[in-house]
Parts: sequence; C-alpha cells; structure tokens
Amino acid sequence: MSISLQNGGWGLQPEERWRRFRAVQKHLMEREIDLLLVVGRENLIYFTGTTQIECAALIIPVREEPLLVALWLDAPYLKEVTGLPVEGYVFPRENLGQRIARIIRRLGYQRPTIGFEKYFVEFSVFDALRQEFPAARLVGAGDVLYRVRSIKSVEEIEAIRQACRLVVAGMEAAVRVIKAGVTELEVLAEAEYEMLRRGSGGSPFRPQVVAGERTLLTHPCASNRPIQEGEVVVVHLGATWNGYCAKICRTVAVGEVPEKQLSCFELIRQAQDAAISALRPGVKASQVDAAAREIIASAGYEKYYLAYVGYGVGLRQSEFYPVIGKNSQDEIQAGMVVDLLLPTIYLPGFGGPRLTDCLLVTGSGAELLTAYPRELIRVD
Repeated sequence: MSISLQNGGWGLQPEERWRRFRAVQKHLMEREIDLLLVVGRENLIYFTGTTQIECAALIIPVREEPLLVALWLDAPYLKEVTGLPVEGYVFPRENLGQRIARIIRRLGYQRPTIGFEKYFVEFSVFDALRQEFPAARLVGAGDVLYRVRSIKSVEEIEAIRQACRLVVAGMEAAVRVIKAGVTELEVLAEAEYEMLRRGSGGSPFRPQVVAGERTLLTHPCASNRPIQEGEVVVVHLGATWNGYCAKICRTVAVGEVPEKQLSCFELIRQAQDAAISALRPGVKASQVDAAAREIIASAGYEKYYLAYVGYGVGLRQSEFYPVIGKNSQDEIQAGMVVDLLLPTIYLPGFGGPRLTDCLLVTGSGAELLTAYPRELIRVD
C-alpha cells in the first residue's frame, strides 16, 4: 500500500512519493526547466499525502531533493507526516515568496528557469522571484503536474471509489425528499447532511439543485425557490474522501413534465451511452466527445451544445488533463478517472435535463463508479 490513513490526512509511503517526484523531474529535464514551484493546494496534497496543508509551497528541483516551505507553526507537522525537508517562514516578518527566493538562491541558481502552475501563483510570490531573479525565465509548467496526476494509483482509485459511494448516498437522500413545494435548498440540505454524516470532506464545488427554467443556467446553485409540479429538477452533487473527488448529476421529473423535456433527457442519455462506449485507452479525448456530439447533432441541436463534455477527476473535480472536448488531443489512458456527460442542450423550452457520472478507464473500456440508475427519475 502506498497510502495509509494518518493524522487527519493521507500519508504517502516514500516509494510512492519518489515515484511521483521522479515522474515530474523527468518532464523538467526534457523541457530544460531548473525547478518547479508547486503552490496549488491539490498538487501539494498529491505530493505530501496530507489534506492538512495551507500557505505552503513545494520546490522540486530537476535533480536535487525536493523541499517544502510552510508557515513555521505547520513545519513540524509537515516534516513528521511527509519525511521531506521543511523550512518554516514567520509571517508577516517574511512572506512565502521571499523565503522561496532565498532557498532558490541558496541552491546556487543565478538565472534559473522556474516552472509555475500559472493559475495558482499569488502575486507576492511572483513579485519576490522577479525581484530576486530579474534574469530568470518564468514558464507555465502546470501541465507537467496534471499529466502525472492523470494516471491514478490503486490507492487513489479506491479513494475516488469511496467518494463515489458517498455522492451516491447524497443523491439517494436528495431524491427521497424531492416533491412539489419543497425548496431547492431543502433538497440540497438533506443531500449534504447525508454525505457529511457518512464521512465526506465536503463538496469540491458549489452543488446544484435547480428546477424549471433555472436548469438552463450554466453554473446554477440552489435557491429558496419551491419546486413546482410538472418541472424537472437537476441535482448535481459532489463529495470528497481524503481530498479525492466524485460527482454525480441526475434529472428528476416531478409529476407530468413536458414531452419535449423527456425527449431532451433521452437524447442526453443516448449521448452519454455513446461517449462511455467510446471511452477506452488509446483514443483521443476528441473522439469521445465526437461520439456524444454525433447523437446531439443528428437530432439538430449541436449549436445549443457546449464544446466540452467531460474532464479528468481526482484531487480536482474538473482536472486540467484530460479535457474531453471537440478539439482535444489529450490521449485517454488506463488508470484515468473522468466525468461524462457535463452539458445539457441550452435551448429554452427543450433543454435543461442533465446526466453526469464518474468513470474509471480500464484496460479495455470504462467502469461506471457512480452506481446509481441513469434513467429519468420520476416522483409524484
């Protein structure tokens, strides 16, 4: 086992941690990057094995041993659970960026090429490095991390399986209470409580329970609006287990709903079936997208459909690799976990129903991890 439960987080065994470091260092060497600076929380969890980490950074040199930088109060704990060298900084006397710059200088770099996760670096960190190393080359290299993270270990897959069990329990709780007159937030409260009661670390995104015309919003959230007879209700939930995510989305019909929305749901379900059938090692992500898109296009609704139908799932609920979309050249590989099918058909009076599941890419195809009926759910 490369992951074991300890002290409120997951602890990586040394061999697994070093496998991950070596995989990253191989990419750094190929791209002539001297060191990679990791500050995104999901990536810190990936390399440290603990969810109890904030205000920290990991420096991964291309050849030397990686080291952590953390608040001085957290440094002893992180050293104990990771076995890595940890340097503490005392804020506000010194900030994270200033300590990182001092360490890089101490390692002997004068004009380093530094790789960043471009979406997560605070300006104070960037500014400290720019001032200390004005001749440095700063490059976006987050894709290195996302590619390494995309193939899950056996233990990571088991964590995602457990998160999927939790999110299915949340869906069951939501469906039990959906009826006319109940508010969207009341439904969500039941689902969230059930998942938390069973051990979820919370949703990795703002969960959604939306009814009626609100189902056409791109990123809706639950409100105090009562559910009406004759509406469809979209329930999109997330759960986490030791940092690893799961999501599920189902559509519930309350009483008799318009025939057009029933047709929309059936079209979405057929598109998801096609995408799942296409999901296997060696195919491009665009091929998976095309399988779903062909179903939508053949019915005449492609212009009301989004350009992406899924993402990788792991320490983020929507990973940056693979991205399953219209022109994506990302390659599907065994050991990936992805979600399918994200969008609805964005056409008033027709669209709204949704259907999303987590799937594990196996050696020959895909395994459904969110084991809950995928048909339209009907309640009185």
